[in-house]
Amino acid sequence: MSDRPIRVIVADDQAAVRDGLVTILDHEPDIDVVGSAADGATAVELARHLTPAVVLMDLRMPGVDGIAATRTLTALDPAPAVLVLTTYADDASIVGALQAGAAGYLTKSAGRAQIVSAITATADGHRTFAPEIASAMVRGLTHRTALERIAAAHALTVQETRVLQLLSERRTNRAIAESLYVSVATVKTHVNNLFGKLQVGSRAEAAALVERVRDHGL
Repeated sequence: MSDRPIRVIVADDQAAVRDGLVTILDHEPDIDVVGSAADGATAVELARHLTPAVVLMDLRMPGVDGIAATRTLTALDPAPAVLVLTTYADDASIVGALQAGAAGYLTKSAGRAQIVSAITATADGHRTFAPEIASAMVRGLTHRTALERIAAAHALTVQETRVLQLLSERRTNRAIAESLYVSVATVKTHVNNLFGKLQVGSRAEAAALVERVRDHGL
């Protein structure tokens, strides 16, 4: 069992949500909120100095987002456990958080008891995931394996692989841009590069390639 009280940092760009979480957690005798942050960069800086056991992390924040911050946090020594608490339960968000090293993933539909229980479990070294994302996790991890094989076979960059993943989920260029925090023009460039490397002529053909590799291999 981890030391008590559990030192926690709350990271969320919405002030009302962030303050609400701090208020809720401050009433828990086994939890000590040692800091709060409105973006990923601030969360990382606080963690360097405050050595929390758990960082409760939103994903979509300005500047350094939750996935990038999670990747940095899990590389610290000592490293806090990152428990994602976000609105989003899409495959890209879930797989991105897991790849970055998140120890758990909840959506903001979680109640007070579930959040507190997840923080406690995370601090004790357990992995905690919301029931509603279980199927997305399985689908996303299977999907990622297919994407990794395609990326290796066609020399895709990391960003091109992420674009292909979202494209195969039938996302629009604008939706992909919002998910990756880049411009629509940048997404168009990645899509055109993908078409050339994969030797396909449309988004539908690219998505079909991912499905074919996932189901039957290269």
